[in-house]
Amino acid sequence: MSAGESAPASALDELPGDLMMWVLIVSELLVFGAGLAAFLGVRITDPTGFAAARLHLHPTLAGVNTIVLITSGFFAARALDLVKDNIIAPARWNLFFAMLLGSVFLAIKFYEYADVAGQGISTETHPFFTFYYLLTGFHALHVVAGMIILALVIWKTAIRNVEVGTTFWHMVDLVWVLLFPVIYLLA
Repeated sequence: MSAGESAPASALDELPGDLMMWVLIVSELLVFGAGLAAFLGVRITDPTGFAAARLHLHPTLAGVNTIVLITSGFFAARALDLVKDNIIAPARWNLFFAMLLGSVFLAIKFYEYADVAGQGISTETHPFFTFYYLLTGFHALHVVAGMIILALVIWKTAIRNVEVGTTFWHMVDLVWVLLFPVIYLLA
């Protein structure tokens, strides 16, 4: 290679956003994956009890929440496209809508928590509910963190910031898409 040529880009250089965000995302996916594996492992010991416990949840509301998060992911992805075209104001609005849908997700989730708790169900009622509250509660905290990140990205809109924010937001979407069928639909 001559002095004027640059080194070929590595796969890590091709990642959008920041490398540390990817390290965080991979570690979060491993944590959620371990939680789901534990859920499925414990479920093997009591499939009837898990199936009966699942009937206390609201799969329709969870399905609506799935649509809400996927739609918010669309707005986040659209914001990144707009920022890449240097169309900043509409990009900020798209990020705002993604954040707004995150709050809709949380409102529906807390309605469900209130209903389940109103049935006298706690984390100690059955192992299913221990995992339910742990996994969905941890995910809800990630939605809150994602909304804070999106708010910061709206404030400091730059391609790199939007890449980091939307990448984290898509991780939140992906985790929910994995949690939803395992917790709400698996009979």
